[in-house]
Amino acid sequence: NSRVDGLEARFNNFEAGGFSETTTASFSVDTVIGAIDGNAVGSTGGESTSFDYQFNIGLSTSFTGEDSLDIALDSGSATASPIGAKMGFDTGTSLKVDGVTYSFPLGGASMIVGDSTDLSAAFTGACTYSAFTDATPDDCGTGNSMGASGKGVTAAMSYAYDSGFSLAGGVTSVQSEILGDGSDAFGLNAAYSADNYGVALAYISDDMGSATEKTIWGINGYYTFDAASLSVGFETDTVGSTDKSGYFVGLSFPEVGPGSVNVAAATTKTFKDSETELLIYEASYSYPVNDSMTITPGIFIEESEGTADDLTGIAVKTSFSF
Repeated sequence: NSRVDGLEARFNNFEAGGFSETTTASFSVDTVIGAIDGNAVGSTGGESTSFDYQFNIGLSTSFTGEDSLDIALDSGSATASPIGAKMGFDTGTSLKVDGVTYSFPLGGASMIVGDSTDLSAAFTGACTYSAFTDATPDDCGTGNSMGASGKGVTAAMSYAYDSGFSLAGGVTSVQSEILGDGSDAFGLNAAYSADNYGVALAYISDDMGSATEKTIWGINGYYTFDAASLSVGFETDTVGSTDKSGYFVGLSFPEVGPGSVNVAAATTKTFKDSETELLIYEASYSYPVNDSMTITPGIFIEESEGTADDLTGIAVKTSFSF
């Protein structure tokens, strides 16, 4: 009838005018249920079984066809459980803006500017490993260099050559509400990739908002065989006269039944030469149920200092994208 037709017409007008034709939205939900056991769970150790979730929205709009305005919105469990913290899940039930970036071409290069954005947003890494935990295995052991996080206003630029070689650089700065000047950092990155191998190098200099400067070097690479891919990483950091280093080694098997297997070992952080290195081991199997849902069971063992029990965790992560 005419009343229904009128309501439908008004709804169509609202739908057409309320959302830009060049704007897209992506949504994802991750859940993890798992158990963790070891001295690091609490002050006296013990077991902990928990459930965590995170919800993410990505909004992207283009104005010229070559640029992109991107906004990330995140939420998650009220607080992170021990297993959720190991998985790096977002926390806070309120939906919050987790980053705003604008990328655009500048001559033959690509430029990214934004706030709460990774300093390494324009960096190119050489890592084929898919980490199960948010520990050292993430970013192939170079999370402080190749995956350096942003602290405030960030600008980064990259240039890719046809030969497979690329260069990038970025700066980030955060202002303190009390002191005014905050910490500033800048970084450089070079990478090369071929058909079955790649290597990347990154350098970060961070003044940490004080007279002490922190210098970080990171290198990672991969080599792909017929049945597997080997990824390695090495990172050093220097503060004053103190040098530390850490490493990562991982194997990825992309076709194991209907899914893929990832196995890795890495130092839990960077260590001085005089310190005893502690390692973390992990193994996971990722199975895509369909185009929008992936289930990943996994296990990890993290060594503890002294006579403390090692930390052992087993979990099942389910990821939805829509």
